[in-house]
Amino acid sequence: MATPIVNRPTPEKIFNTLSAFQAAAALQAGIDLDIFSAIAEGLITPAALAQKTGAAERGLRILCDYLAIQGFLTKESGHYGLTQDSAIFLNRRSPAYMGSVAAFMNSDRSSATFRRLTEAVRKGGTINAMGDNSEPDDEFWVNFARSMAPLTGIAAGFIADLAGASDGKPMKVLDIAASHGMFGITIARKNPQARIFALDWPNVLHVALENAKAAGVADRLAPIPGSAFDAYLGADYDCVLITNLFHHFDPKTCEKLMRRAHTALKPGGKVFTLEFVPNDDRVSPPMAAAFSLIMLANTDAGDAYTFAEYEKMFRNSGFAKTTLHPVPDLPQHVLVSEK
Repeated sequence: MATPIVNRPTPEKIFNTLSAFQAAAALQAGIDLDIFSAIAEGLITPAALAQKTGAAERGLRILCDYLAIQGFLTKESGHYGLTQDSAIFLNRRSPAYMGSVAAFMNSDRSSATFRRLTEAVRKGGTINAMGDNSEPDDEFWVNFARSMAPLTGIAAGFIADLAGASDGKPMKVLDIAASHGMFGITIARKNPQARIFALDWPNVLHVALENAKAAGVADRLAPIPGSAFDAYLGADYDCVLITNLFHHFDPKTCEKLMRRAHTALKPGGKVFTLEFVPNDDRVSPPMAAAFSLIMLANTDAGDAYTFAEYEKMFRNSGFAKTTLHPVPDLPQHVLVSEK
């Protein structure tokens, strides 16, 4: 008779979690040295990588071995290769390259904020001075806009399709807290008759305008500098985009912003909200549910809200119906609310 397998307690998960910062540092080093692009070029040994990067051969061997352990590289007979994810997202020559994201996610400010998480838990909100995220903070948000645009491709295309951009009909679009501008820019690229009005802080809008120029749609993107809560938004929009913004605020503030969006829409217009939306149990799916901790560390009162909570907020703001749409291959949803 076979002996039953017993899952014995082990400290491995505790050790791995407490040392997780090492994995982030290793990936950052790989991005900084651009070793993924070098391996894509065929430089697959520590010696070849050392000649290309100017780093020490010993250092590269140890770093690449660690990245292989973590699943970012492969190793066979002393030669390194790229995993599928690394080939797509970490090779600088790939159109889906997202190495710039590390500049924001691994920033000193982000690390310092989480080192003081215990204080945030005791307080019930961030220990950062700019806790409500309703005032300009150029260093933080310009860095965000320049770093995070590569993450938007799938969601931006999905929203553009939901909005019917490819139909080619005239569209007037308001992009609230536009940041890098890529959500509105994607609609403009798919629809030559779309006009985009991008709202954000003045210096952040410079990034959106740069991206619009690079995409060839700068003549159809008009900046609206100022606060999402105070600036004049305009009127008669076919759709309003509110992407990754509501999670910064408490429900009362979210409703205030959604009422402004409702007023700005023409009859039959729609608001497209992109967010992390956990299930009602607030522990699944893991990535969407875990986003609440990021909001605890970085905001006074923000959260990852459930669909039921969004439905209530949007209903209180004048929207009779909101539908939920999972974004393919991403841990986010788009909520569509029609006026």
